[in-house]
Order: sequence, then structure tokens, then C-alpha cells
Amino acid sequence: MLQMRLITPAERTEDVVALLRRTVGTAHLMVLPGVAQEPVGDVVLCDVAREAADALIGHLRALGLSDDGAIIVDNVDLSLSTRSARAERDAPGEGVDAVLWEAMDEATQGESRLSVTWLAFLVVATMLAASGVMLDSAILLVGAMAVGPEFGPLAGICTSVAMWTPRRAVRPVVALLVGFPLAALLTCAFALLMDVFGLFSKAMFEGPHPASQFVWRPDAMSFVVAALAGIAGILSLTSAKAGMLVGVAISVTTVPAAGHAALALGYGHFADARGSMTQLGLNLLGILIAGTLTLLAQKLYWARKRLVPVATPNA
Repeated sequence: MLQMRLITPAERTEDVVALLRRTVGTAHLMVLPGVAQEPVGDVVLCDVAREAADALIGHLRALGLSDDGAIIVDNVDLSLSTRSARAERDAPGEGVDAVLWEAMDEATQGESRLSVTWLAFLVVATMLAASGVMLDSAILLVGAMAVGPEFGPLAGICTSVAMWTPRRAVRPVVALLVGFPLAALLTCAFALLMDVFGLFSKAMFEGPHPASQFVWRPDAMSFVVAALAGIAGILSLTSAKAGMLVGVAISVTTVPAAGHAALALGYGHFADARGSMTQLGLNLLGILIAGTLTLLAQKLYWARKRLVPVATPNA
């Protein structure tokens, strides 16, 4: 269940309450006249089943609440009520399958900001990946994958395409286009510094790397795995199961490819650099295509669900 806290101009409260009463999947309606001070208006509280929330938010926006009032949505961790149980039962579909498009867009945009923190995570992850390649350590490579923050902007691009809001794709695209080259450049400098101190060497880079050679040797499975990871990643975001994102992160070879490309460029192995950059491109493309298609499929599924007439008296 979700709880909606609405601030509504007094002259629109009646319309808002009527909308909530006729919406399937709502319960525990409360109206507090004149309570809101900024903006001035009434406060309306209502619990709503997750699967009914997205359509309801759209109707509330159509009433102008996002402009002249406010729409705040919070998760309800526990609701012991027969009315909330009935609301979840009456709402079409399953809550775990529901997509809150407004929340999805806000979350992915937040993870796509080209902030110092985001860049720091990407740079550190790329340096960890470079260390993993030099030491031929699968553990370090997995750690670098887990630290990498690149899935946020990728999900942001997928969401903007699925919602057909191209301008919203600008921020995540800029984050990726600036972030990866900057991370590779700083990692190249890091590798050369490590070389000065005798911790890295060209001989280490040119030696056998049985545990990490997949990083710069892309094949068809690189795209397949990235596509599967893209599907899983988007599902983890739309179902609010963010813990699964770690598994997604360690399934794709984005950060390791950037780390190896930095090493290869630093040591003058341009053919190997092309291989790792191809690996990076395949992984990014696979995630973007599969993630976007997953969101479009979910959008179509819920559009059809809303066509099913369901009417239950609301208490």
C-alpha cells in the first residue's frame, strides 16, 4: 500500500474527494479542511494500492494539484485493516508488477546527475577495474562492477524513451558521455603513477590474464548478457526491489571495459583498447535496448489492465 498526502485548493477539494471515492483500490480517506498553510488549502489523506496509484496520480495531475497544491506519496510498511486488504484485492493486477512512472522518472533522474559523488564512484570503480585487470583478479573486477554507478543514467535514458520525454534523456546522456571518458583519463594517469612506484608495469599488462581476458574480447554473448541484465535491472527498479541491482551490476562488463581501455591506451596497446571499447559499447547498447523494451512492455500491460472495468463501493 501507498499513502497519498494531498494539498488541494479548497475549491477543488470536492472534486479530489470524488475522484478518490470512485477510484478502485483506495481506502482510509481523510479530509482536513484548512490545515495546509503553504500552499493554503485542505489536506486530503488516502491509502491506495500500488497497482492503482499510477493512474490516480495522472488524474490528480490533470486536476492541477501538482501545480496549485501538492501530491506526496509514501510507502506504507504495515497496514492492518480489512479495508486496505480489500483495496489491494479489488485493484487490477499485482502490486509488485505495478510501475509508478512519476517515481521511476524522479529516481532515475536523481541517479543521473553529473555530481562530484557520482563521478567519484565511477572513477574509483574504473581504477578498481584497472587494478583487477593488472592483477588478473576476478574478485577486484566484481567489486569494481558493484561500485560502478552507471546503471542510474542508463535507466534514466530507458525511462525517458518509454515515457517519450526526450529532454529528460539529456542529463543521463551527458553523465555517461562525460563520466566514462573522464574516468578513463584519470585511470590512465593512475596506472602511470602506479608504474612509477613499481606497482604496475607494461610487462604485467602484456602478461597472460586468464581470469580477465573476457573484458577486451567481446562476443555475441556480451550483448546477450547485457540485455538480460538490462531486463533484470529495470524490473528491480519498477518493483522497488533495489537489492537486486547488485546482481545486475556484476553481470555486465562496463566499468571493467573502461578500466582496461585506460590501461591499454596508457601502454600504447591500441588494438586492445578498441576491443575493450567495443565491449563497453555492446554492454551499454544491450542494457539500453532491453531496458527500454521492458518498460514499453510494462506500459502496454498496464494500459490494457486499466481498460478492464472494475467497480467496488469504497469505504
